[in-house]
Amino acid sequence: MQIQRKRLGMTDYQTTLIAMQAFTATRDENTPDELWLTEHPPVYTLGLNRKDVRLPESDIPVVMVDRGGKITYHGPGQVVIYCLIDLRRRGLNVRQLVSILETSLIEVLASDGVPAHARHDAPGVYVQSQKIASLGLRLKNQCCYHGLSLNVDMDLSPFLAIDPCGYAGLSMTQTKDLGVTATFTEISEQLLAVLEEKLNTCLTQ
Repeated sequence: MQIQRKRLGMTDYQTTLIAMQAFTATRDENTPDELWLTEHPPVYTLGLNRKDVRLPESDIPVVMVDRGGKITYHGPGQVVIYCLIDLRRRGLNVRQLVSILETSLIEVLASDGVPAHARHDAPGVYVQSQKIASLGLRLKNQCCYHGLSLNVDMDLSPFLAIDPCGYAGLSMTQTKDLGVTATFTEISEQLLAVLEEKLNTCLTQ
């Protein structure tokens, strides 16, 4: 069953979250999986692991969300892809899906000349000691939503007001600062294509 790609443009975070939840709650075994490409106005999102989270002193809104993990930041110039995937259909568990997301990001960055890696102790993708991409998922009835974010050409300063993903002092980076000339659109389309290809290789029915 073909994955549907949706290019949403700039969207309000909370509106998109509600749409993901509704999609997942009403889907059945015949519902195609979807990848939603978007970016958000400035917003902090606080996941379910809220213990000892340092909240920002900022005018940027903080939204409580139902994904795993702690706090992160989304803003213009960051590629966000939400993965609405039936894991049972593709014979995947959550750890395997996380690996697909991470390896897709690493491949796209490598094609732009950026050597990146994943870490066993902290989901996401890193360039040396700096984080360039974040992951967060929610699973319901073997179907997931939420997804990944990749920093491309954005204001990184709001990350300084938080401990990104719960890691104090974690430095963030982005493709623009690493000499990548590919545009937001070029990178996002490449990432969509790689993700779809990897997910299709897992299709079991």
